[in-house]
Amino acid sequence: MDYQQKLAEKLTILNERGNGVLIRMNYIKKVRGNGQFYRTCGDPKLRPSILTDKAMEPAVKYINKKFPNVDYRGNSVCMDAAIAGALPFDHVYELLNTIDACQCFFNISINFDFTKNYLDLIITYTSVIIMLSRIDDKKALVGMYNCSHEMTNGSSDPSYPRLAQMFIEYEHPWKKLTEEFGPHTRSVTAALLSLNMVYPRRNLPAEQWRSAQLLSLLSAPAAMLDPACCDTMACEYLSMEVMERWIIIGFLLCHSSLNTHAPSQDLWKMALRSGLYLTLTRDELLNIHKVTEDLFDIRYGKRIADIKECREYVIANSGAIHRERRHFLRGALKELTKVLEDEPGLLGPKALFVFMALSFSRDEVLWLTRHSENMPKNKSPEDFVDNQMAELLFYMEKLRGLMTKYSHVLQRYHVQYLAQFDALVLNDTMQNMYVCPEEESVLMSSFVSTLSALSIKQVENKEEFDFRALRLDWLRLQAYTSVIKAPLPIKDYTDMAKVMNLIQFHTRMVDSVEELLQETSELSILCFYHRVFEKMFCQSSEELAMKRYLMAFPATCAHFSHCGHPLCPEETEAIEKKSLRVCVTFLEQIAKQTSSVVLEICAEQCNLNDQLLPKNSAETISAARHRKLKKPVPKKGEVQKEKPGAESLRKDRIVTTNLDKMHLILTELCTSYSLCSEFVVFDHIIVPTEFLLSHLETRVSETIVRMANYNQTTQEIARPSDLLASVRAYTTSLHTLSSYINIDVTRLVKSILLQQTQPLDSQGAQTVTTLYTNWYLESLLRQASNSLIVHCPIMHCFVNQSTENEPGFRAEEYSDISELQALAELIGPYGLKFLTENLMWHITSQVSELKKLVIENMDVLVQMRNNFDKPEEMANLKRRLSENVLKRMTIIGVILSFRAMAQKGVKDVRSCPHCPYLMGPIESLRDFIPHEADIKVRLTVFELASAAGLTCDIDPALVSAIANMYSDNTSADEEFKLSCLLLVYIAVSLPTLAMDPNSFYSREHGGHNNNIHCLAIAINQLAAAMFTVQKKKPEQQLKEFLLMASSTLLQLGQNVERVDSKNRDSICLLLHMIVEESPFLSQDMLESCFPYVLLRNAYREVFKTFIITMG
Repeated sequence: MDYQQKLAEKLTILNERGNGVLIRMNYIKKVRGNGQFYRTCGDPKLRPSILTDKAMEPAVKYINKKFPNVDYRGNSVCMDAAIAGALPFDHVYELLNTIDACQCFFNISINFDFTKNYLDLIITYTSVIIMLSRIDDKKALVGMYNCSHEMTNGSSDPSYPRLAQMFIEYEHPWKKLTEEFGPHTRSVTAALLSLNMVYPRRNLPAEQWRSAQLLSLLSAPAAMLDPACCDTMACEYLSMEVMERWIIIGFLLCHSSLNTHAPSQDLWKMALRSGLYLTLTRDELLNIHKVTEDLFDIRYGKRIADIKECREYVIANSGAIHRERRHFLRGALKELTKVLEDEPGLLGPKALFVFMALSFSRDEVLWLTRHSENMPKNKSPEDFVDNQMAELLFYMEKLRGLMTKYSHVLQRYHVQYLAQFDALVLNDTMQNMYVCPEEESVLMSSFVSTLSALSIKQVENKEEFDFRALRLDWLRLQAYTSVIKAPLPIKDYTDMAKVMNLIQFHTRMVDSVEELLQETSELSILCFYHRVFEKMFCQSSEELAMKRYLMAFPATCAHFSHCGHPLCPEETEAIEKKSLRVCVTFLEQIAKQTSSVVLEICAEQCNLNDQLLPKNSAETISAARHRKLKKPVPKKGEVQKEKPGAESLRKDRIVTTNLDKMHLILTELCTSYSLCSEFVVFDHIIVPTEFLLSHLETRVSETIVRMANYNQTTQEIARPSDLLASVRAYTTSLHTLSSYINIDVTRLVKSILLQQTQPLDSQGAQTVTTLYTNWYLESLLRQASNSLIVHCPIMHCFVNQSTENEPGFRAEEYSDISELQALAELIGPYGLKFLTENLMWHITSQVSELKKLVIENMDVLVQMRNNFDKPEEMANLKRRLSENVLKRMTIIGVILSFRAMAQKGVKDVRSCPHCPYLMGPIESLRDFIPHEADIKVRLTVFELASAAGLTCDIDPALVSAIANMYSDNTSADEEFKLSCLLLVYIAVSLPTLAMDPNSFYSREHGGHNNNIHCLAIAINQLAAAMFTVQKKKPEQQLKEFLLMASSTLLQLGQNVERVDSKNRDSICLLLHMIVEESPFLSQDMLESCFPYVLLRNAYREVFKTFIITMG
């Protein structure tokens, strides 16, 4: 008969179902009541609009008033089956009555699983009833559901009468529950009193834990390898909160024993002194003293004094007691972690210590969590604040990680233990039994055979173990042997129970370590106390000693995925969003703190590096030159400037600098990343170091841009060499980060610097490429176009003109070889491409204007082209030209000259330190591609060479820019004609330059003071690009240009009055420069149309007036 009751199966199923119903009830309450958690991360649309609709208020009031007898006719209602399908607890009454009828024996230290499941069922059932009473509008919801069901199906829901009656009966839940559990007092009390062997021993102050050296593996070195065993194995890591919930709620339901039984009173008072609140589910709490006082006020007036005394004790002492426990556990877990990390083989015999440590720690974390949210008013509020919580959570995660990492060690140890010890002891125990019925004998024989069949080879072959059937059979056996008339009463065979309890723990070490870790250390409830959780993080992050443990907070978010239940899938999405938000917030804060410290160290190192730059050595050099002079005595109060390196001289190591403090903080923060390389929150893999890299990437990019010191209003910017020195100092400091934490700093630096070569970085912010492009265009080149700045070919830079409108910066400090090499280092080929595109835009703007001028003067230019050898006609035609084109051509030349200098900087950088072995093949490819090859192929090669900083016969960027100017309706012949006439226009305009006093050739600069020497590169590059786009050979047109230019310049020399030929010699040199610059013209061509003797005389004239100075 006892076998047919299936008590074990029913307890298991109803407990699992009850937990789901309880979570479902909590979800209904939060959504319908618009609770705090779902208000912050849930969907507001989940709350039925019918409950907030003003038009439905009469219907809702009608249902509440007439409930449960609701006439649905004339009332429009909606359907909500959430509550109607959530109460399967008719089976609970039947099971509790069956257990009472069987007069089952309960003892937590003997039939642990049977007693635990029995008490859990009672608490779960009570919690569901209490949660049901806390749901707003429950009558309206169920009434609406039933009305909808009747309107849809023509009849009421079959479960509605029972559910409605239950709502009425449990209007005052505690009163009804105490009446309901009156008949079960004997069984409940017996089960609770068995906790007297466990709960008082667990509920001890930290002083006694410390004196007993609890959880210490080093207290008895000789016994370190002995297996940790006891008669109450599972009770050792049983949650204190669970036991207190059993005791408080159990004696609330069955309170009669409190007046008649002293041990019951003592156990009850001890539990009442443990705290103010108990958890029903999630963040739903039970104010134990208030509820107990309200319930006992009428029946047991003399117990009220005990309740008040316990509450006062809790308010005065519990905070300090739990604070000391947490302090002890921090040290105990740290020692345990260090020992097990050093000797992971001890996890086998000492696994119980780990689960005890985790369980004790979780109890303290959860106690502080629920009391911090509802802090009592007392004189010591600091007892309910823990700024060292990070350390406790950190070592909990460490121990969990060790158990997971070395699960094979646990398996190997316990498989041998089960096969070579437990199986033999169990067999001996069976042999010593006087009576063993058939059913029990079959179960126990299967236990022995299962354990005996285990071997170490199964572990080595990585076979999967599954002992769930064995553990369920042991629960069945406990149920069979716990009834009053059992043939094999378990209370008479306690040795067998102790052996089986030990075997059960050992089997769990083999196949369900993860499940046991969840049972003893899972902190998913923190998801519903996110304010407290975030407050703990903030408090810990303010302590320097706690920074190394901060990673425990985001790692704890991995627990949150375990708080769901299949009966309530709707809340999964909200919990997932909340978990990820909290986790990311923590990781962002840690990364922000770490990156701030890293950047502060980089800034300090950058300042130190700046002191060693050549620009800061002037004072030292000056002092060295005048060393023979008597050193002047410093004026009173004047502080002598310290030399670089003085910060490293210390007389006392105790005196710490700011850099020392920053390195200490960085060490602490980086240590936290050692907890785990990655963890999973729901289905998301979280890599903490990626958050740090992301923060560093953003912050360093912002810092680099900030160090450029670009002021758009005043057009000020840092010299490229200064910025490069700062960037190198930063990257050098960043590389030291890899000695603190295992991250790829090289990848980080490459990503940052590569982004700076683009117009915008990954955040959409401007980069140094954009800043320097804007500055060179708006400041340097704009003033060079107005001849305030002169291009100096001799020194390969731009220099300032000595004028009244002199710019506010020295052009050579931004455009000499070293500066442009530094610019090339900063912006690279990609940045040069962006710079080139902007330069080409300005060039195409000038070309468009030149075309307009050519079109405007087309008739005159055609005649001049045909009559260039007729001086009189040329003079007359020249007067009819509307505007001089050379100003715009000079602007184009200045731009192209700057681009050529920038390209050379790229070439110098690429050839020497970066990729010298790559430059050779590119040069060979450029040099040896035949001129007869297809122009597209040649342009592709030239584009590669140009990106490497090499000069090409035809500029591919200029070709592309000019090609983009043409539309589909553009006539190729017309464009070719315009290009030829443009060269004519330039050639016939050259003599006009002689009238400009600034056209004088300066030997010091190697060019003309009005930058007309830049016409050489402009004419050659522009002609080559235009004729290439038009698929013509530029040689013939340039020869024609040379012929016309020579003719016009020779005509200039025939002017007797020499009014128009003041700087004729300087202009003649320009013709020579055009030929030297051109890959399509030669000196022979020039000499055929312009006598060399004139060039020689011109050079002699411009050089003889040059005064040479020395020193």
